[in-house]
Amino acid sequence: MPGRFDYFIVIAAMRTGSNFLEECLNASEGLTCHGEAFNPYFMGHKGKTSLLGVTLEQRDELPDRLLAAMRGQTEGLPGFRFFHDHDPRILSAALKDPRCAKVFLSRAPLDSYVSLKIARKTDQCKLTNAKRRKSAKIHFDPVEFEAFRAELDTFYGAARRSLQLSGQTAFSIGYDQIGDLEVLNGLIAWLEGGPPLDRIKASLIKQNPAALEDKVENFDEMQEFLGASADNTAPISGPRRGAMVRDYMAAATAPVLFQPIPGGPTAQVEDWLAALDGVPPETGFTQKTLRQWMRGHKPHCRFTVVTNPLARAHDVFCDKILLTGPGSFTEIRGKLGAVYGVDLPGEGEEGGFDAKAHRHAFEGFLAFLQQNLDGQTNIRIDPHWTPQHAILRGFSEVSPPDQVLRAETLQQGLNGIAAGLGLDSPALARAPQTAPVALRDIYDGKLEQMARKVFQRDYVMFGIPGWTPTG
Repeated sequence: MPGRFDYFIVIAAMRTGSNFLEECLNASEGLTCHGEAFNPYFMGHKGKTSLLGVTLEQRDELPDRLLAAMRGQTEGLPGFRFFHDHDPRILSAALKDPRCAKVFLSRAPLDSYVSLKIARKTDQCKLTNAKRRKSAKIHFDPVEFEAFRAELDTFYGAARRSLQLSGQTAFSIGYDQIGDLEVLNGLIAWLEGGPPLDRIKASLIKQNPAALEDKVENFDEMQEFLGASADNTAPISGPRRGAMVRDYMAAATAPVLFQPIPGGPTAQVEDWLAALDGVPPETGFTQKTLRQWMRGHKPHCRFTVVTNPLARAHDVFCDKILLTGPGSFTEIRGKLGAVYGVDLPGEGEEGGFDAKAHRHAFEGFLAFLQQNLDGQTNIRIDPHWTPQHAILRGFSEVSPPDQVLRAETLQQGLNGIAAGLGLDSPALARAPQTAPVALRDIYDGKLEQMARKVFQRDYVMFGIPGWTPTG
């Protein structure tokens, strides 16, 4: 008689003990975990490009193909580990499927953060021989940690909310519980994976057994920043979502704070804030320091800027995909060319790309964005092309902006903010021209139509008209 489930998914993050849990589950005669089966760059485990007769290309084209192979070729119940940057199409399908067993594996964000930084510093992700252990001390960066924790909150929170809305439940297990034989056997029983284990049969060894003070070089500074917040010492367990406040910018003395939308005129506004007081703006906020700034600046103005979606998409295409300098998305660029048919020039050849070729590649990028935002690709939805209304909704979780300015009338909007605070408004610097081919040289009604299809809600919610050379 068939069991309750056809397969299982372990929803986890890096440095949460997922390798250890996989090894423990595979010790059960009725369970097989196939590793990071939907990692965009390998299949199952690092270096593998095929799994169960399915190639990387076949899986990327149709992820259900690999899922079917798992279910058809695995004795017992098959499953896999899933991280936030894996193929979102399969996560969406798994969360909706009551025949998929959901396992949430989590760890205290601070422990995961420290472990991840040590792993990157030592280039050691697994340990099976204690004699080969590499140790290192890391520097705690509060802004980096806030961003790391917010990313975990968003990932776990969205998955849990999906189950709540569909009336499903999951099995939750913490990093420190994997080695608890009774809890592990409870998980195996819940998955209907066969007889209980009589012992933990795992070859992996804990990589960083030392206390936190022995792993963090600025431990006292870290303690002062964290305070007594339970969020740092308990595994992620709820749907809390945090805005990415590290990117906010505040004038050095004037009570003005800018909340940038990725892909917008951030550099121009940063220069305006610097000119307002004659010194660079304050950056690198955390939620704690943001609250302190708001309490210390009354009255103040918080603002953001929305951009014509077609112009924003073209800027992001040029800065992050077409050009290959610092800050570009090289891995995504490779996938767009190899998998999604975006015809891009070779590295260093961008300048020889004429307007016709540029236009063709940009069309391909817009087509990719449509699939990506519909959850039909295995590439992350990056903030640089996340719809602007969704970015604003994220701001509202912590500090909604007072004013939403438009890029095409940005100088007037900034003048109004300055006047309202009794300040003189500096002239806005001209936007840097980095695109090899300007949008005006390729623009027509077809591109406008494609952009409206991709970003329809932005056009409607912000009342954005068609693009013109002046904005």
